[in-house]
Amino acid sequence: MALSVQEQVRYWGIATAVILIILWFLGDVVLPFVLGGAIAYCLDPIADWFERLGCNRAIATLITSFGAILAFVILALAVLPLLITQAQALVETAPTLMQDLRDSLTMRFPSLMVEDSPLQQSLSRLGETIQEKGGELVASILSSARSLLNVLVLAVVVPVVAFYLLLDWDRMVARVDEMLPRDHAPAIRDLATDIDKTLAAFIRGQGTVMLIQGTFYAIALAAVGLQFGLVVGAIAGLLSFIPYVGAIVGGGLAIGLALFQFWGEWWWILAVVAIFFFGQFVEGNILTPKLVGSSVGLHPVWLLFALSVFGTLFGFVGLLVAVPVTAALGVLARFGVGKYQEGLLYRGMDGRGKDS
Repeated sequence: MALSVQEQVRYWGIATAVILIILWFLGDVVLPFVLGGAIAYCLDPIADWFERLGCNRAIATLITSFGAILAFVILALAVLPLLITQAQALVETAPTLMQDLRDSLTMRFPSLMVEDSPLQQSLSRLGETIQEKGGELVASILSSARSLLNVLVLAVVVPVVAFYLLLDWDRMVARVDEMLPRDHAPAIRDLATDIDKTLAAFIRGQGTVMLIQGTFYAIALAAVGLQFGLVVGAIAGLLSFIPYVGAIVGGGLAIGLALFQFWGEWWWILAVVAIFFFGQFVEGNILTPKLVGSSVGLHPVWLLFALSVFGTLFGFVGLLVAVPVTAALGVLARFGVGKYQEGLLYRGMDGRGKDS
């Protein structure tokens, strides 16, 4: 005898609550496994491609894992030290930039910048605050990275977890499929397929867009001679998964730095502006349509809300899983809305919708 809908909802609700409570208590303990699972998920299509070329799963996993480790080592040795150095230098330069801005405004708008005026005091405090809080932020990020992602985790645990998950990925998926409730297996498979497409579009597609944009902005800004171009490009690329936010933050920061550095040389300032306009044009008309598509359906407000909620509840791990979990919840929500519109609660006893 099949369980009633109410009983099924109760059992699945209890199971979900237990899992969430366990994750909340475990906290950062699950971080290497979350990272390993995410890496395995992203690398699985590459391993599948090698399998289609004739390699068995073990050889395909070895080749894929070696390529990923090589790429990470190159990134860690060639880019990260310079990025950290520029970020720290940018924070330390903030008071000087504010002083230059105050002097410039005093020269051009003397009535606004009289001695001890509110605007003058605000600019002074802003520079000091950026230096103090920005330095604390950089230091906390670095110390958190060292405490959460220590050398052992980076060098051993995460790669090992990712390797074994990648090796057994297809078997794990088949095993989970065997455990599905038989009455709901077709619907769950359809939902899982939709979630996989959404996650693939966002994580793999949007991750590629972020990498391309960050690299383009960093190289282009460095080419025009903008100081801190690498860190500005990295910020713009990292935030580009939230529509317009990456361009606004990165573009505002780059243009502000260009005004200080190239004041009087307007062609260089216009070059910085053109770089961000071109980057946004390519992202909106070529990269996102081709690599991400329209299947994600996540509004920027929901992304920001998810990052805030998951970051508060689960810390750094929450920030990592916020976007994919929200994308999956979006698929479930659309499924629920579809079922609601097919049911009597929406259509009424006569089986017709309101607008029928």
